[in-house]
Formats: sequence, C-alpha cells, structure tokens
Amino acid sequence: MKSIETHIQKDKEILENPTISPQQRRHIESELSDLEEYAENHKKDIEDGDHHDPSPLEIYCDKNPESDECRIYED
Repeated sequence: MKSIETHIQKDKEILENPTISPQQRRHIESELSDLEEYAENHKKDIEDGDHHDPSPLEIYCDKNPESDECRIYED
C-alpha cells in the first residue's frame, strides 16, 4: 500500500464484504487493529507527513520494543 491510511481503508472495505471466510476476517481484523494502534502511537509522525505503510516488523517492534528482533546497536 502507498500509505497507512489507504491500508486501513482497504482493510475496512474487505471487512464489509459478507462473503469473506472466517479465517480471513480474523486476520484482517487483527491487522486492522494493529495498524490503528500503530497510527495512534505515531500520530505526530503522520501529522508531520510520514504516511508510510509500516511493515509487519515495524508493527511488531512498536508493540514489543524490548524484543531481540527490535534491538538497535550503536557502535
């Protein structure tokens, strides 16, 4: 997706479709929840013009900054 806003909108459109499978519905609901939480946590960045669609790793690290996968080492 081009931006987090378009990704959120696309997920909402998918959820409006009554013919999607229960598994897909659960997946999209979880993804939408994570995207909305990420957007809320980065509201200032978005207002400043950073509208990128976060990767799954960015979302994971936003929720779990202490995780080994999210550590940043400086030399």
